[in-house]
Amino acid sequence: MIKTLFAAAAASLLAAGAASAQTAPAPAPAPAHDHHAADHQAAHPTIDSTIEALVADPATKAVLDKHLPGIDRHPAYAQFKGMTLRQVAPFSQGNITDAKITAIDTDLKAIPAA
Repeated sequence: MIKTLFAAAAASLLAAGAASAQTAPAPAPAPAHDHHAADHQAAHPTIDSTIEALVADPATKAVLDKHLPGIDRHPAYAQFKGMTLRQVAPFSQGNITDAKITAIDTDLKAIPAA
């Protein structure tokens, strides 16, 4: 399942090249008044972080392993690790759905600050 999860993403990334990465919009900054969210963002990557950042943090990697086991061992990992889950979702052949992203986001937000 994981092999097919990103097969389309890898093909698309190879075809699109680096130019598409340069045109991706930057994520919106966190509201200044939301201190809890700002504290959490400083402690752990969020749903808007790259997959590579989520995998690098042991607490957030555990969340990814729960919902997308083996994502960091996928053959095309090097091609999509710099993308967010939302960016990869359209290429995942339906394996990364809005519902799954919401579930991952909920679990990420539940991680206590370090």
